[in-house]
Amino acid sequence: MSITAHDLDLPRLQAVASQILDAVVPDFLGGAGAPSAVAKGGTDFATEMDLALERRLTAELERRTAIGVHGEEFGGPDPANGIVWLLDPIDGTFNYSTGLPTTAMLLALVVDGEPVLGLTWVPPQGQRFAGYRGGPLLINGEPAAPLQPQDSLHSTAIGYVSYYFDQHGLFPGAQRARVQGEITRRHARIRMQGSTGTDMAYVAAGHLAGAVSYGRHPWDHAAGVALVRAAGGIATDIFGRPWTVATPSLVAAAPGVHAELLEVIAAGEWPEPQTLTF
Repeated sequence: MSITAHDLDLPRLQAVASQILDAVVPDFLGGAGAPSAVAKGGTDFATEMDLALERRLTAELERRTAIGVHGEEFGGPDPANGIVWLLDPIDGTFNYSTGLPTTAMLLALVVDGEPVLGLTWVPPQGQRFAGYRGGPLLINGEPAAPLQPQDSLHSTAIGYVSYYFDQHGLFPGAQRARVQGEITRRHARIRMQGSTGTDMAYVAAGHLAGAVSYGRHPWDHAAGVALVRAAGGIATDIFGRPWTVATPSLVAAAPGVHAELLEVIAAGEWPEPQTLTF
């Protein structure tokens, strides 16, 4: 019998997924510093641990939840249709391969492209973030206080995705640099950690007031979207559209800060909004 959205027991699925992620933490930590094993185009690559973790996590999730998995390395069911787990076994692979501690495992449950449950494990920091639609944000298993509105970017910390100034494509590097510069002109502090998933979890936890990502991969964003929304924050694309798996880019922030980030971004010249297909 196929599972429907009405059948979902999100607290149970969160607990099961937490157990599955916990079980692979020792392997994740033991593989830190692994070199590139698979070139993925440009400067992107995967390590053998990316591949091994995705195989193991996928098998356990499918066995214990009867829900298909779409992973970064091996793909899977269309995450825009039906109920699907979205998995990034190692977010911040460059950090992971060089031994930097800002790297995470990202897992989200999406229903017709909408994140309803998110988990972000940051094993080198001993941090576990989990949250589902209608439930509280949990940090290391304990409920966290909801995010409070903030008046402005002034004196806040903002996570920002790393980039190349001469980068072209949908979101050119020069425009990204302009946004970064304007954020700092408003007396906010930019933080580039090299792990989008960690940035978004830290927004949900209130460590960062907001974060901006121009990435096109839903497995980088979906868990963070669920966490930020569970915490009472706002998650859209750079044009202000509610985030789904078909939405390139992500702006996540506390109320108030989110509106100002969109204002800063909108002052630039961007292409027409697009959607992604799988």
